[in-house]
Amino acid sequence: MDAIDLSLVELLRGNARLSYAELARQVGLSAPAVHERVGKLESGGVIRAYRAEVEPEAIGLGVTALIGIVEDSTADTDDVLEAFRHMPEIESCYFMAGVESFLLKARVGTIAELEQLIVRLNRTPGVASTRTGIALSTKWENRPQPLQPAAS
Repeated sequence: MDAIDLSLVELLRGNARLSYAELARQVGLSAPAVHERVGKLESGGVIRAYRAEVEPEAIGLGVTALIGIVEDSTADTDDVLEAFRHMPEIESCYFMAGVESFLLKARVGTIAELEQLIVRLNRTPGVASTRTGIALSTKWENRPQPLQPAAS
């Protein structure tokens, strides 16, 4: 990736709805050239998706929890992950170093729904235990870091 590609990625991270014409204006290229570059960034896996960022409470997901998962010593990690993939409440899953194998970010509508999710997690084959923290508020999330040019 060159400096123009980095600029395009940075602009799209800030507003994925920018038109090719606006992107072109901001990076000093033609719209067709920008279209080609963005296409290459998409096909190369640099740009993975475009999404609408919504207010969770506005869609009934007012409870955010971070759940640490300790795997059973005999667990098959792939099977555990597959079970997590089938739980729509789990928004993010991180593989961790340390005692807990995974850290999950879950969003639900109520504490009762969180309780049901935790019960399901604890009944998942391969899960030895869970540890849950409930977010009281979100100060920020999904804050993109400024991109640094790649060292030549």
